[in-house]
This record gives sequence, C-alpha cells and structure tokens, in this order.
Amino acid sequence: MASLVVWCMAVGISYVSVYDHNGIFKRNNSRLMDEILKQEQELLGLDCSKYTVEFANQDKADQVLNCQSTLKVLSPEDGKADIVKAAQNFCQLVAQQQRTYTDLDVNVLDNLLSSTSGFPDPDLVLKFGPVDSTLGFLPWHIRLTEIISLPSHQNISYEDFFSALHRYAACEQRWGK
Repeated sequence: MASLVVWCMAVGISYVSVYDHNGIFKRNNSRLMDEILKQEQELLGLDCSKYTVEFANQDKADQVLNCQSTLKVLSPEDGKADIVKAAQNFCQLVAQQQRTYTDLDVNVLDNLLSSTSGFPDPDLVLKFGPVDSTLGFLPWHIRLTEIISLPSHQNISYEDFFSALHRYAACEQRWGK
C-alpha cells in the first residue's frame, strides 16, 4: 500500500484515499507513515525531498506534514458523519427560511457534502480482490468514480498501477447521458 501511495505522489496525484473495510490501516497510521517514508526513499531516491505526504485524519492533527499529496485513511465509520452534518445544515437553512425542503436536489446536497468533508470524492478507485463490492464506500461519494479491479494488493507492480491509470485515462464519463 505504501508503494501505491508513493507512486501516486510521484505522478502528481494530490489526494489519495485508502479505504480499509477492517480499519487496520487506520489503527496503524504511524506504521503506514513509516513505511511510506521508507518507500519514498527507496523508490524516489534523492528526489524524495520534494514529495511529502499529509495524513488527513480527524483524530490526530499532529501527523500532518507540509504536503504535496494528502492521504486519507478511511474505514466504514467514515463519511456517515459528513452526511449527517450536511443534512443538519440543510435543516437549519430550512428552519431559518433560507431554503425550502423542495430546494433539496443533487447539486445542493453535493455542495453541502463538499463543505463538510474538505476532501474531494475519488475519481478512481483501485479495488483489490475477486469480490465485486464497494464494501462500505458510501454510494454518494463514489457516484462519479471509475472503479478498476486488480487481482490483489500484494506484490502489485508499478506496471499494474500504471496500466490502471492508463485504463482510467481512456474512460469517458457520460454522467448518465
């Protein structure tokens, strides 16, 4: 996983989300950060000084470094609070008569969600394993996301990663048209 994060940094991907259904990466943030720094040194060599990573974690603001790439480690409990906050904000606007309940549509909800999370929805999901499931990703957050399946996260090569990016670049988003 650390190699994938470093490869993302090297190709200029600004936001990387790692979703772990079991929460293992979230519980081991410092270990993951150590491995990312190690992989950064091994894979990028002398260039590693211009690449830094930030953990976007609500619980531990002390793990934030100056960043070019931002890493968010997610587990099943994440994101639901953002939807609750967005709903509360909309209800407050209705109570203050700044909006009516009929104003709620996709764009309004999207704006409310964007203002609460501070982290963009993923454009690409690399899903590992044979099971075709989003395993807890909230449908709202991945409604416009391209999902590319790879056999496993173990022993993934840069060629596999680059091939997935190439497949993503060839996708045509039609947004329901």
